Amino acid sequence: MTEAPDPEVVELATKIFDLARQGQTEALLAYVDAGVPAGLTNDRGDSLVMLAAYHGHADAVRALVARGAAAGGVNDRGQTPLAGAVFKGFTDVIEALLEGGADPAEGTPSALDTARMFGRTELLDMFAAH
Repeated sequence: MTEAPDPEVVELATKIFDLARQGQTEALLAYVDAGVPAGLTNDRGDSLVMLAAYHGHADAVRALVARGAAAGGVNDRGQTPLAGAVFKGFTDVIEALLEGGADPAEGTPSALDTARMFGRTELLDMFAAH
Protein backbone atom coordinates (compact mmCIF):
# COMPACT_ATOMS: atom_id res chain seq x y z
CA MET A 1 0.00 0.00 0.00
CA THR A 2 1.43 3.35 -0.98
CA GLU A 3 0.87 6.51 0.94
CA ALA A 4 -0.88 9.46 -0.68
CA PRO A 5 1.57 12.25 -1.49
CA ASP A 6 1.76 15.09 0.97
CA PRO A 7 -0.57 17.84 -0.34
CA GLU A 8 2.02 20.51 0.48
CA VAL A 9 4.65 18.71 -1.58
CA VAL A 10 2.21 18.37 -4.48
CA GLU A 11 1.36 22.08 -4.24
CA LEU A 12 5.06 23.04 -4.25
CA ALA A 13 5.82 20.76 -7.21
CA THR A 14 2.87 22.22 -9.12
CA LYS A 15 4.21 25.71 -8.44
CA ILE A 16 7.69 24.78 -9.67
CA PHE A 17 6.36 23.21 -12.88
CA ASP A 18 4.23 26.32 -13.44
CA LEU A 19 7.33 28.52 -13.07
CA ALA A 20 8.98 26.50 -15.87
CA ARG A 21 5.88 26.83 -18.07
CA GLN A 22 5.73 30.58 -17.45
CA GLY A 23 9.45 31.14 -18.00
CA GLN A 24 9.97 32.68 -14.58
CA THR A 25 13.64 31.79 -14.66
CA GLU A 26 14.79 33.69 -11.59
CA ALA A 27 12.12 32.20 -9.31
CA LEU A 28 12.62 28.73 -10.81
CA LEU A 29 16.36 28.87 -10.25
CA ALA A 30 15.86 29.98 -6.64
CA TYR A 31 14.12 26.64 -6.03
CA VAL A 32 16.77 24.70 -7.94
CA ASP A 33 19.54 26.46 -6.05
CA ALA A 34 17.73 25.62 -2.79
CA GLY A 35 17.78 21.91 -3.63
CA VAL A 36 15.00 21.09 -6.09
CA PRO A 37 16.56 18.80 -8.72
CA ALA A 38 17.11 20.60 -12.04
CA GLY A 39 16.01 17.37 -13.74
CA LEU A 40 12.70 17.12 -11.86
CA THR A 41 9.91 15.42 -13.83
CA ASN A 42 6.18 15.32 -13.28
CA ASP A 43 3.86 12.32 -13.28
CA ARG A 44 3.85 12.28 -17.10
CA GLY A 45 7.63 12.33 -17.39
CA ASP A 46 7.75 16.00 -18.44
CA SER A 47 10.91 17.64 -17.15
CA LEU A 48 11.28 21.28 -16.19
CA VAL A 49 13.34 21.68 -19.38
CA MET A 50 10.55 20.13 -21.45
CA LEU A 51 7.94 22.50 -20.02
CA ALA A 52 10.15 25.57 -20.41
CA ALA A 53 11.07 24.54 -23.97
CA TYR A 54 7.50 23.80 -25.07
CA HIS A 55 6.40 27.21 -23.84
CA GLY A 56 9.25 29.07 -25.56
CA HIS A 57 11.52 30.03 -22.68
CA ALA A 58 15.10 29.71 -23.95
CA ASP A 59 16.62 31.49 -20.93
CA ALA A 60 14.99 29.03 -18.54
CA VAL A 61 16.17 26.11 -20.69
CA ARG A 62 19.77 27.40 -20.69
CA ALA A 63 19.72 28.06 -16.94
CA LEU A 64 18.34 24.61 -16.10
CA VAL A 65 20.86 22.87 -18.37
CA ALA A 66 23.65 24.94 -16.79
CA ARG A 67 22.52 23.57 -13.41
CA GLY A 68 22.67 19.96 -14.55
CA ALA A 69 19.33 19.25 -16.22
CA ALA A 70 19.43 17.15 -19.37
CA ALA A 71 18.63 19.02 -22.58
CA GLY A 72 17.10 15.86 -23.98
CA GLY A 73 15.21 12.89 -22.66
CA VAL A 74 11.76 11.57 -23.45
CA ASN A 75 8.53 11.85 -21.51
CA ASP A 76 6.02 9.04 -21.07
CA ARG A 77 4.72 9.65 -24.61
CA GLY A 78 8.19 9.48 -26.22
CA GLN A 79 8.31 13.26 -26.76
CA THR A 80 11.44 15.36 -26.31
CA PRO A 81 11.98 19.04 -25.49
CA LEU A 82 13.66 19.51 -28.88
CA ALA A 83 10.80 18.00 -30.89
CA GLY A 84 8.36 20.16 -28.94
CA ALA A 85 10.38 23.30 -29.70
CA VAL A 86 10.48 22.34 -33.40
CA PHE A 87 6.73 21.78 -33.41
CA LYS A 88 6.15 25.18 -31.81
CA GLY A 89 8.74 26.93 -34.01
CA PHE A 90 10.88 28.32 -31.17
CA THR A 91 14.26 28.72 -32.89
CA ASP A 92 15.94 30.27 -29.82
CA VAL A 93 14.84 27.31 -27.70
CA ILE A 94 16.04 24.88 -30.37
CA GLU A 95 19.46 26.56 -30.32
CA ALA A 96 19.58 26.42 -26.50
CA LEU A 97 18.72 22.72 -26.49
CA LEU A 98 21.26 21.88 -29.18
CA GLU A 99 23.93 23.84 -27.28
CA GLY A 100 22.98 21.77 -24.23
CA GLY A 101 23.51 18.50 -26.08
CA ALA A 102 19.98 17.54 -27.16
CA ASP A 103 19.88 14.78 -29.79
CA PRO A 104 17.69 15.61 -32.82
CA ALA A 105 17.17 11.88 -33.48
CA GLU A 106 15.80 11.10 -30.01
CA GLY A 107 12.11 10.52 -29.39
CA THR A 108 9.00 9.66 -31.35
CA PRO A 109 8.55 11.62 -33.42
CA SER A 110 12.08 12.94 -33.26
CA ALA A 111 12.97 16.58 -33.84
CA LEU A 112 14.35 15.49 -37.22
CA ASP A 113 11.04 13.84 -38.15
CA THR A 114 9.10 16.86 -36.91
CA ALA A 115 11.24 19.27 -38.94
CA ARG A 116 10.79 17.11 -42.05
CA MET A 117 7.03 16.87 -41.47
CA PHE A 118 6.73 20.67 -41.38
CA GLY A 119 9.24 21.31 -44.19
CA ARG A 120 11.64 23.15 -41.88
CA THR A 121 14.78 22.52 -43.94
CA GLU A 122 16.66 25.32 -42.14
CA LEU A 123 16.29 23.31 -38.94
CA LEU A 124 17.62 20.18 -40.63
CA ASP A 125 20.66 22.23 -41.59
CA MET A 126 20.96 23.49 -38.02
CA PHE A 127 20.82 19.89 -36.70
CA ALA A 128 23.50 18.80 -39.17
CA ALA A 129 25.77 21.62 -37.98
CA HIS A 130 25.62 20.36 -34.36
